[in-house]
Amino acid sequence: MSKSARKSVLPANTHGYEFGGPLGAFAATFGLPLVCYLAAFICNDVSGCPIPSALHPRTLTLAKLRNEAGWPQDGLKGLASFRVTGFVLAYYLFSLLLQAALPGLVVQGVPLRSGGRLEYKFNAFSSAVTVVLIAAAGTYLHGPEFALWTFIWDNYIQLITVNLGVAFFLATFVYYRSFSVKSGNTNKRELAAGGHSGNIIYDFFIGRELNPRITLPVIGTLDIKAFCELRPGMLGWVLLDLAFVAHQYKLYGFVSDSIILITLFQSLYVFDALWMEPAILSTMDITTDGFGFMLAFGDLVWLPFIYSLQARYLAVYPVQLGLVGVAGVLAVQGFGYWIFRSSNNEKNRFRTNPEDPRIAHLQYMKTKSGSKLLTSGWWGFSRHPNYLGDWIMAWSYSLPTAIAGYVVKHGSPVGMFQGDLADGQVFSSGGLAKKHVLQGEARGWGMAITYFYVLYFAILLIHREMRDEEACKRKYGDDWEEYKKKVRWRILPGIY
Repeated sequence: MSKSARKSVLPANTHGYEFGGPLGAFAATFGLPLVCYLAAFICNDVSGCPIPSALHPRTLTLAKLRNEAGWPQDGLKGLASFRVTGFVLAYYLFSLLLQAALPGLVVQGVPLRSGGRLEYKFNAFSSAVTVVLIAAAGTYLHGPEFALWTFIWDNYIQLITVNLGVAFFLATFVYYRSFSVKSGNTNKRELAAGGHSGNIIYDFFIGRELNPRITLPVIGTLDIKAFCELRPGMLGWVLLDLAFVAHQYKLYGFVSDSIILITLFQSLYVFDALWMEPAILSTMDITTDGFGFMLAFGDLVWLPFIYSLQARYLAVYPVQLGLVGVAGVLAVQGFGYWIFRSSNNEKNRFRTNPEDPRIAHLQYMKTKSGSKLLTSGWWGFSRHPNYLGDWIMAWSYSLPTAIAGYVVKHGSPVGMFQGDLADGQVFSSGGLAKKHVLQGEARGWGMAITYFYVLYFAILLIHREMRDEEACKRKYGDDWEEYKKKVRWRILPGIY
């Protein structure tokens, strides 16, 4: 490649700040991990969801808060564990070995600014199936007492801490290493266009290097961002859900239709993404964003532990939906998935083979850059129809929790809770002690936890759409303004 044809790996940073700049990056870096811990402590099997003091803040004391939240007896030290750290790192290592050992599809990425394309090996689906089959075998042999499920439930807080530590380590490592990226290097390394502002806090958060890669013994070349995108966290989400299903069965001797639905829906979402793994190459995460704390934390901590909150709630307070309730939730999920998958398939087919008879009839406009923008079909309906489907599916993850909230009462099994049993469930916490879980005055207040995902996901999708909009303005210029006249609505026609 001639020098004149090669663009610098050090692009001019014309993007400006996103996410509120350095202040927003600082708040997200240290605030969002606290949200993960808060959700874990404020909704538990010790005192309730939310904890009783949240309903009566005037009675709150530090000692009471520690007791109700199930704060570790050894304080901050109890948030981490060398044993849990070892097992989590083993999980990451096993994921790496599966990626290296199992056959996979080798695909070329999108063209880089500096010229050429990176090569990717995709086998996340077969890797995940391997792990799930191992877990299924263990469950067949040991039931809900299978070590994996009890380990996850018993060490939930420590799992958050370890994965948070991995996220901070990776973000620090790639930030420091990004300063070795030189213009004209032969390894196709380049910086993200918006990731080298010069502000340490912001660049650490947003990510300086676009596609950081390392070479490991046995493993070979590892694309850190692509690995984190769909492997440890996405599969971890499914494993958390399954652990919560096992815990519900362990406590009550049955599995509710609500937790079955949520686990099936979320597993479908995950395995669909893994099956369509090559599609990540056209996403903003891969093509535009650098790899920093934002993606490391989002992939490894926020996604598995926040997205599984509903199943964790149902593990303690089972909800039976009945046939009508199940049918209603299935209708919401099916409608959302139909929009999400059909719109994404339409886009991917158009990009890979515009002559495909399934999409050859679609109208489009050609830009000065040579790109083609769909103006009919799903992508004439709105500029991001897949986001609409994604958000509708989010409701099916929360609706099975119904009007959420519960209180945990402790006492003997002999008549202590007479009159309350119609409202809840009783399970043993070991020995003769019993815990009675009922909704009581907490009814409705737990929705702040179980429906948080719906609100968060709406904000995420709108923010992502705004980022996409700015990126397209820069890329297509006046053509984008013309395109917006043809496709007026951003996500939902008539509303947004």
